[in-house]
Amino acid sequence: MRFAFSTAPQMCTWEELLPIWTAADEVELFESGWTFDHFEAIFTGNRADPCMEGWITLTALLAATRRLRGGVLVTGMVYRHPAVLANMAATLDLTSAGRLELGVGAAWNLDECDAYGIELGTMTERFDRFAEGLEVIRLLLTQERSDFDGRYFQLQGAYCNPKPLQQPYPPITIGGRGEKRTIPLVAKYAQHWNFPGNSDDPFAEYQRLAAVLDEECALIGRDPSGIVRSANVWSRDGLDALARSVDRYAELGLDMVIVSMPRPLRVDDVYAITKVLEARR
Repeated sequence: MRFAFSTAPQMCTWEELLPIWTAADEVELFESGWTFDHFEAIFTGNRADPCMEGWITLTALLAATRRLRGGVLVTGMVYRHPAVLANMAATLDLTSAGRLELGVGAAWNLDECDAYGIELGTMTERFDRFAEGLEVIRLLLTQERSDFDGRYFQLQGAYCNPKPLQQPYPPITIGGRGEKRTIPLVAKYAQHWNFPGNSDDPFAEYQRLAAVLDEECALIGRDPSGIVRSANVWSRDGLDALARSVDRYAELGLDMVIVSMPRPLRVDDVYAITKVLEARR
C-alpha cells in the first residue's frame, strides 16, 4: 500500500497550510500531496469562506518542498482552456524538478460556475468537453506542433515549449466514479485513477468500478496494471476509523490511499496519521 495526503486550500491560511506540507515532506511514507480546484469554498455552508486557488497554491508548495510529488485533485476542465492547462503543467513540472501529478476531471460545481459566468453544460456536454480537453493536452505535451478541430477546442499549428521534464508527460490522474464516461477515459488516457470514496458503501462501489476499469482496458488492449488506483479517505472520524478504511481497501487490492488531513490543520496530525499508516505499509 502506498500513501498520499490532501489539503483542500480552503478554511485555512497559507501560514497554516505550509507547515503541513513541509512536515510531510520529511516523512518518506507520503509520496505525494494534493490540493483541489475550486474558486469558492465547498461543503462549508458558506461560499464566502476563504478559498485559495489550487494551482497557484500547489506551485508554491512544490517550491517549498524537496521530495513530495504534488497535484490538484482534480482540475476542472471547464475552468481553463486545455492548451493553457498544458502549458501550466509543463512549466510546473520543470520548476518542480519533475514532481507534478496532472489531475484532471470534467468539473461539477454548478453554483461556482454560475457565480463566475462559466457554462458548465449538461452532463453530456461536460464530458464531451473533457474528452476533447484530454486529447488537446496529450497532443501539446507530446507533439512539436499540434492541430485539433473539435466542437469545444481548436488548435492551429500550436506549440507548447518547453516540454515537461517527465516524458512523455506528467502522470495523468483522472478522478471520478462514472462508469459510462469517466472510467473509459481513465483507460484511454490516465496513469492514475482516483476513486472519490464518498459514496454510501465506498468499498463495494470501488470493487465494482475497479472491475469496470479492467473491462475497459481489455477493450482497448491496455494492461490495467499500468494504472495506479487510489481512494480518498478522511481522518476526521478518528484514527481508528482511518485504520479500518485503509485495511479494507488493502483487502480489495487498492494501490494508494490519499488521506484528507483533518481541520484545523495541525502538524501533530501529520505525525499521528503517519503512525497509523506505518503499521499498514
